[in-house]
Amino acid sequence: MTAPTIPELVSRAALHPFLREHIALGTGQHAGWATAKHRGMELLSAYEPIYDISVHGGVQSLTADPDSAARFGDELGFQAVTLCAEDDHAVPCDPLQDALDHAELVALDRMVRAMHAINFLGSQQHGLLFLRVHEGLVKSVKYDHGRHFSSVLLSFGLNPGRIVIELPAAAVAHRTFLGYLTKNYQRYGFKVAGNLPNAGQILTISDMARLDFVKMDAASALRDSVVKPLVSYAARLRIPLIFNRVMNAAQFEQLQQYDVRFVQGPVFAAHAQMT
Repeated sequence: MTAPTIPELVSRAALHPFLREHIALGTGQHAGWATAKHRGMELLSAYEPIYDISVHGGVQSLTADPDSAARFGDELGFQAVTLCAEDDHAVPCDPLQDALDHAELVALDRMVRAMHAINFLGSQQHGLLFLRVHEGLVKSVKYDHGRHFSSVLLSFGLNPGRIVIELPAAAVAHRTFLGYLTKNYQRYGFKVAGNLPNAGQILTISDMARLDFVKMDAASALRDSVVKPLVSYAARLRIPLIFNRVMNAAQFEQLQQYDVRFVQGPVFAAHAQMT
């Protein structure tokens, strides 16, 4: 079966009462991509790569051959980033932080996630799509997390299994709630990643929720000298560990000393894919 294109997916979005008011094909430099409208602002998609740096073996240097993205390894997937169009450029933004109430928060989350999924899967991108969930959303939605988004994707002809729902640190900090959320999203076909609020939190993950991925802030892990035990414990759990927010070459090279496999962050921004 031929995968649907972005224009086809935007046409399918027009069949949804809410999405048709906000999702449209872009024009000008954004032609061919899905865009969203919020309070007169045009929202766009960008994608930050998550690299598997184990595939090439050996220590790699960011200072050598800076124009060759292949040196990082293969992409496990991409983190969706929301951009706001400003004049002739676009900047990262979070429209959800300005939501006035629960209803608007839910509506914005559905709109933005739909836009990112349409652009990513409609462009036949490979790998997994990581989508962050706002802390306020996981707290305000009472049950059946993932049901609505899964139904939208299936109506588009898209596979929820290509999507990784990324839970905020505040949700991961509460074991019972984490287990509930993880099982909900996985029930509807999604994979689930959890952001660790601190390194010690990894010790309590497996007994309440079988996450598909765990994320840890690279700077915090390096500062607290916990990279090696984190890598070791995640290997025992058989849960892939991603060190995110890698800010510079020094952090990247330090991480490689501990057999870190998955990395992402601003240091790789030159290779981020943007619409």
